[in-house]
Amino acid sequence: MEFSFILSGLLLFLQPVVSDSSPQITEQELTIVLPEVNHHAFKRGERLEYEVSYGWLDAGEAIIEITQEKEKIAGRDVFHVIGTGNSLGTFNWFFKVRDRYETYVDEKGVFPWIFIRDIHEGGFDLKQYYTFDHFKEKVKTNKGKEYDIPLGVQDMISALYRARALDVSQVKPGQVFEIQAFVDNEVWPLKIKYLRNETIQVDKGDFDCMVFVPVVQTGRIFKKEEDMMVWVTNDQNKIPILAKAKVVVGSVTMEIRDYKGLANPISKVD
Repeated sequence: MEFSFILSGLLLFLQPVVSDSSPQITEQELTIVLPEVNHHAFKRGERLEYEVSYGWLDAGEAIIEITQEKEKIAGRDVFHVIGTGNSLGTFNWFFKVRDRYETYVDEKGVFPWIFIRDIHEGGFDLKQYYTFDHFKEKVKTNKGKEYDIPLGVQDMISALYRARALDVSQVKPGQVFEIQAFVDNEVWPLKIKYLRNETIQVDKGDFDCMVFVPVVQTGRIFKKEEDMMVWVTNDQNKIPILAKAKVVVGSVTMEIRDYKGLANPISKVD
């Protein structure tokens, strides 16, 4: 489970019939004001590819992209985001991973309407299908259960895009941002702490980055907050370039392999 947690969390195959499961809006609910976020961090057609290593092993790859298709849920425009995580090479012999995530993210508010998780890790399989109704502040699961949620709550993938849409123009070292996310049938406060700016060198080149520490569930995967660090481009895209994490046994690194379809120029250092 640790390997897939890193694949999804650092960025962190089903084709849903959106029209059948999307929330039905009543006249009364039209009066509810949904949150809106002013951002230019991403657009349709964006694709980010990462290499994942476990210690000295090339463990796998993670790909996350926004499809080109324009889709609607509850009468609102949405981004369809697909993320996959796969083990590679020798890692397949002792822990094969084939994970797929999908989320339909509100274009104006950057919150999810539908979240799908289909993971296959070693001998463990899990399928989750969440339908968010932000008008009623409820989420329904594929198990038939319903939970209360705060307005604009995130899922584990949409949270990445909400974080990228944060206004960090006046950020100061030590400042903490909090995002509410519904994960495994619970609402969790995901906290991100800004540390500093620095230039980071990876195989793709040198990048001017902002360094963040995700404040995660201490004791579950990580022993302390600083056991995981993420370098994010210091530009309007705010894409993760490098992530390093110390886990219970060993360490995991995720490094950008390629990027396409960015909404803005990237902070690459010549």
